[in-house]
Amino acid sequence: MFTGIITDIGTIRAREDRGDTRLVIDTAYDVDGIDLGASIACSGACLTVVDKGTGDHGNWFAIDASAETLARTAPGMWDARRRLNLERALKVGDELGGHIVTGHVDAVGRIVAAQPVGDSVKLTVEAPASLAPHIAPKGSVTLDGVSLTVNEVADQPDGAAHFTLNIIPHTQAMTTLDEAAAGRPVNLEIDILARYLARMQARG
Repeated sequence: MFTGIITDIGTIRAREDRGDTRLVIDTAYDVDGIDLGASIACSGACLTVVDKGTGDHGNWFAIDASAETLARTAPGMWDARRRLNLERALKVGDELGGHIVTGHVDAVGRIVAAQPVGDSVKLTVEAPASLAPHIAPKGSVTLDGVSLTVNEVADQPDGAAHFTLNIIPHTQAMTTLDEAAAGRPVNLEIDILARYLARMQARG
């Protein structure tokens, strides 16, 4: 489990495509404190640490991304030199500063517009029709692993939903959302409570 509060921005140092895709990710984390088998959310996708180390170029850890992971996450996000929002798994006693996040990407959305408003940036994001019913004003959503509050929602004729988010300067500085631009694909995870409500309604 995670909170959607980003604690590091990693950079993909190397990518090796084999049975799965091995990614080596540069990090500021102290890798001595990361166990092999530990979970780290990488731009919203929960992945398992399979190797780690330190050297002249700094600390790094490696993960194996399956074909399923690649298919269900934003295209291009696993390319070499891409920056990733990183969060280590929640521990008992940690502050829950965001909201409960599973690290399972529900769908890929798309930034429709990025508009400066004062020092902040107003993002308009399109959620596909499969997620549209689960996006609500003042509800929580995870965008590339970042816990955010939905401001407004506008349903679209094709069943999709456009929703707005306010990205304050601190969030821009601490995450990859400083790169937000129209057309960019993003990983979306809906609030876990919305998942359970949807299941209950379907069974009702």
